[in-house]
Amino acid sequence: MEFKEDFLQAVWKYQYFDKNSLNTTEGQMLEIKKIGFHNFYHGPDFLEACVRIGGLDLFGHVEVHRKASDWKSHEHDVDPRYNSVILHVVYENDKPILRNDGTVIPTLELKGKILLNVIRSYEKLLSAGNGILCGNELEKMQSIMKFSMVERALVERLEAKSSQVFEILEKNKGNWEETSYQWLFQSFGFKTNAPSMYMLAESIPYKLLQKTSHHPKGIEAILFGQADLLPDIPEDDYTEELLKEYTFYQKKYSLKQQVFRGDWKFMGVRPQNSPVLRIAQLVSFLSQNKNIFSEAIYDFSSFAAFKELFSAELSTYWVSHYRPGVLSKKPFPKKLTDNTLRHLVINFVVPLWYSYGRFVEDSIWKEKCFDLLQEIPSESNHIIKKFASHHWSCENAFDSQGMIGLYNNYCIHKKCMDCKIGQSLLKSVSA
Repeated sequence: MEFKEDFLQAVWKYQYFDKNSLNTTEGQMLEIKKIGFHNFYHGPDFLEACVRIGGLDLFGHVEVHRKASDWKSHEHDVDPRYNSVILHVVYENDKPILRNDGTVIPTLELKGKILLNVIRSYEKLLSAGNGILCGNELEKMQSIMKFSMVERALVERLEAKSSQVFEILEKNKGNWEETSYQWLFQSFGFKTNAPSMYMLAESIPYKLLQKTSHHPKGIEAILFGQADLLPDIPEDDYTEELLKEYTFYQKKYSLKQQVFRGDWKFMGVRPQNSPVLRIAQLVSFLSQNKNIFSEAIYDFSSFAAFKELFSAELSTYWVSHYRPGVLSKKPFPKKLTDNTLRHLVINFVVPLWYSYGRFVEDSIWKEKCFDLLQEIPSESNHIIKKFASHHWSCENAFDSQGMIGLYNNYCIHKKCMDCKIGQSLLKSVSA
């Protein structure tokens, strides 16, 4: 089989090959003194290594490839970061590689040297099909190993969401209040309508809505008008009033639309997740004249306190209407459900806390995120059910968010050699 580069990196990292009578491809005796530190960023794969070649100790970096010719195809020959490579580790030495000065880079060929039981374990892992490749082995794994990988995947997931928050913060020139407001709207859109909800918030400066907080119907008119969800011809007195209000505020504040009726997704969306209902719920919250950032950052530290923050009730009209002028078959809950509140903690609060912690360089916010997630029940979706089918259950949202990150970033991409669980499976057979 053709080994992936990440497998060969694991072979070098854990020395899963026969080290007896090692020689370079040039025939010089090779002794490995220090394998180096695995580099997960740009540059050589292993940094600060030490090898003895022909009786001479060399200090520098190690680069790993499937074929020696990958050196040139990856353009390492024009990257100065690779000038300090002291050993090129390859599965197949199909071509001699030269430095810029014309000297040969010492090369170790692994073909025929990798431990057979490690190869068989790797083949077994990758032949398991799609989904969770190590599923049949999960029940045997130590709990501490699984927890460690879930925590790592969770942190990576939070880092990715934090990067999104920082992108919004940069657009807002460091304004955390405006950023929190836009991030809240995006979170309220759930997955389906998140982009449209973000564009809606972007089209209305938060300070404008704060000025209108004494007049909830004004906020309602602005949001539904900017969302292009008010009917062209009013179907009842209430929507006619909203249209008049919106026309007034649109002229007053020179509002320009960024999202239009066709951008909203209604098909396949449960009534409780309808963008109309979500906007109506936001109106209830915004009409309380909240400072979203300070409220989210400083005014609560538990799920119970967060529920209190979002305790405002839906207006009477929206309890009974699916769309402006369209009655719903049954009334909607006056308050946000616990399931919606949990979603907001996971997707609004926790990424915001984590981002703020990175911004002020205070690790306490990371711990606060972990504590809050452990307070919230686990999510239930197809990914969590996949792990449960392999006897790995979720206790709380810390676990479920970590598992979602693990599945999406490692399992479906078959990045087993980057996962501690996959690595440990190779370790166990090489012992």
